[in-house]
Amino acid sequence: METADLKTDLSLFKYDNLEQLPPEYRELAEEERTERIEAALAELGDDVVILGHNYQRREIVEHADFVGDSYQLSKEAAAADAEYVIFGGVTFMAESADIITDDDQTVILPSMEASCPMAGMAEALQVDTAWAEITDATDETVIPVTYMNSYADLKAFCADQGGLVCTSSNAADAFEWAFERGDTVLFLPDKHLGENTAYELGLADSIAEWDPWDPDGKDVTEVVDNDIVLWDGYCQVHERFRESHVADLRERRPDANVVVHPECRREVVEAADVVGSTSTITEAVETADPGETWAIGTEIHLAKHLDRWNPEVEVLPLCGDACMDCNAMRQIDPNYLTWVLEELVAGRERNVIEVAPEEKELANLAMERMLEL
Repeated sequence: METADLKTDLSLFKYDNLEQLPPEYRELAEEERTERIEAALAELGDDVVILGHNYQRREIVEHADFVGDSYQLSKEAAAADAEYVIFGGVTFMAESADIITDDDQTVILPSMEASCPMAGMAEALQVDTAWAEITDATDETVIPVTYMNSYADLKAFCADQGGLVCTSSNAADAFEWAFERGDTVLFLPDKHLGENTAYELGLADSIAEWDPWDPDGKDVTEVVDNDIVLWDGYCQVHERFRESHVADLRERRPDANVVVHPECRREVVEAADVVGSTSTITEAVETADPGETWAIGTEIHLAKHLDRWNPEVEVLPLCGDACMDCNAMRQIDPNYLTWVLEELVAGRERNVIEVAPEEKELANLAMERMLEL
């Protein structure tokens, strides 16, 4: 990096210690797999805690000690006494858990392929290059804000440049924090969350987009002449939702309420009844009156979980049969969970996620700044 004194690498090459699932684990039937997972957990006892993100499949969350969103789960891991934290999520989530857990706790990501595409759209090396170009084009102070859905080295980069981390719940507070300290916010990596936050703050007319894949298609002087610069990244699940899905749903089911995640496109957010994080979506269903209908605009597995957990409420996926799961989350196959647990029973640690000390210190600073909001 040129602008930050950090040694980092592209995410694809960051964890060369992660292993593929051994062949003997690839064809396990669910009944056998469940028995082996339960046997391993009984053997390990309090030495292990399993975290299941809201977007994980049923076969993972049914074994989880805690189910929730990424930062909430990291906090649960930090509060636990378990020596091993098995994160049913994606790489950046396991990194966040490693950042805030004690040094004597080991974080394990069952599958080496569970890598969030959106986090990969804003590699720290790539952002560093853009940062130099952007800051060279203005005398004003630019403050970087990165979404929790980013790699640890990008969180560290933001801390090193005076910025912080945010979640989908506190993005507006993070923007206001940044504006108290600077003139322009560079928000990464999710442009839709950034745009929706700008509208919330009344700054919709002062947004520019930075496309790192099209270096010749932008005038940097025009870009920096805005209050908010949005990195051209997005969640491949949430970007699939369209305003037409909401319109079709309301025509078919005028009694239904619509709740969507702020990673959705602006027009989808405007068409919804409620907008919020996975915690907000969960709360909307859990506090609904019996007989209500709620259409869920987020990853399909949370809609399925909420439908199972709240039988008195009708829960529908917003885009019906067209709704799909997150390919990265799908990589946490329950066969992988069986493998890493049985390896721990045998005294072997597999697929450990460990953030470098300097990077961890700075990333933790970015997260501590968030906690001060």
